[in-house]
Amino acid sequence: MAELVFRDDAYARACRARVLAVTPAGIELDRTVFYPTGGGQPGDTGSLLRPDGSRVRIAGTVKGEGADAVLHLPAPGEALPVPGEEVEAVLDWERRHRHMRFHTALHLLCAVVPAPVTGGQVAEDKARLDFDIEMERLVKETIEAELNRLVAEGHRVRPRWITDAELDARPELVRTMSVQPPRGQGGVRVLEIEGVDLQPCGGTHVADTREVGPLAVVKIRSEGARNRRVVLGFA
Repeated sequence: MAELVFRDDAYARACRARVLAVTPAGIELDRTVFYPTGGGQPGDTGSLLRPDGSRVRIAGTVKGEGADAVLHLPAPGEALPVPGEEVEAVLDWERRHRHMRFHTALHLLCAVVPAPVTGGQVAEDKARLDFDIEMERLVKETIEAELNRLVAEGHRVRPRWITDAELDARPELVRTMSVQPPRGQGGVRVLEIEGVDLQPCGGTHVADTREVGPLAVVKIRSEGARNRRVVLGFA
């Protein structure tokens, strides 16, 4: 089981680690700053710096078997480390930080659009949420203005943990219709934007809404009978 440094410190750009295993599925480390694909957020990229100064380029990161297992996917043709080797795991920070800004923006969007969420995705240049809502209730100018008001107000953003019982007592915290947060692991990680939003989330986020920066609603379109997609970009 790996120590997931990003879970408590999304701003950690690198960490020392030991290689646990190297398989066709990927490279496992005993600790990592790399976030694996999940919750609509892409897995991190970067490199593993070896003691001789060479680098193993990491083209992606996914979840392995087990609650905290993370697989680092080497780029094609890379010379692989060996189990027991000490490395420094280094993020492609600019890419990760954009994911953090967009992921936080989607939580703000949840607060602005009071409707069940049917899907979502974060990318480097855009992010989107799908809502079960009537199209006429989604007004581009209103959503954009509310988002940027919340950004400018500078609300603190922080992850914390609640018990399974607390989550069960507050079912309204779960906004996604098709995905339930994992239970039975001693607690549920939630993301709190003070005074704005609170919901289960395992992703990485900025610490203050001002760090998100100005947002634009790029498009709103229908994706089915009641499914409506709101796409955000940086203004």
